[in-house]
Amino acid sequence: MPAPIRSLAVALALCSTLFVGAAACGGGGTAQEAAAYIAVATPAPSTPAQRQKFAKARFTANAGLAAGAAYQWIVKPWKAGAFKKGARERRATLVKAGLAGTFAYNRLKAARRGAQGDPALEKALAPLGAAIDALKDLSAKLRKGDESAVKSFKDVIDKVKAAGNSAGVRVRNEVPTARQLALG
Repeated sequence: MPAPIRSLAVALALCSTLFVGAAACGGGGTAQEAAAYIAVATPAPSTPAQRQKFAKARFTANAGLAAGAAYQWIVKPWKAGAFKKGARERRATLVKAGLAGTFAYNRLKAARRGAQGDPALEKALAPLGAAIDALKDLSAKLRKGDESAVKSFKDVIDKVKAAGNSAGVRVRNEVPTARQLALG
């Protein structure tokens, strides 16, 4: 037998053996077993206090990632002068800043959604909704080298941190990994 046909015959024999073995091992009542697996409850916060705690945790994580990305790849290079014409690796710095801006915008929106479970956080973030939405177009400005966008990002991040502090939640800068940044 040629090699491709032989490997095909071996694969067919193995699959048949596995299929017959699986069919022989099955007991009656598979519908009942399947129903038992389907009926398993998914964990969810059951009390308002747990929902509020989870809301604070989600807000802290998302706002921290947004603040870390904005500081690491937007504010810090801007302070170092990496956005100025003639700066070394300016183009790569601007692309990274644009990606970080998109990531920060995405995480700030998630932080705002996550804060909806806590009345104090929701009230503190309510006036910042328009400012967060205004960040959407600033990523493109960053990629083009518009330095005024940096101040906007910094101001909104600072306001979100202050809103969290007023609601009793401390937000720390957490620099996202490259994978988190790529996934958005």
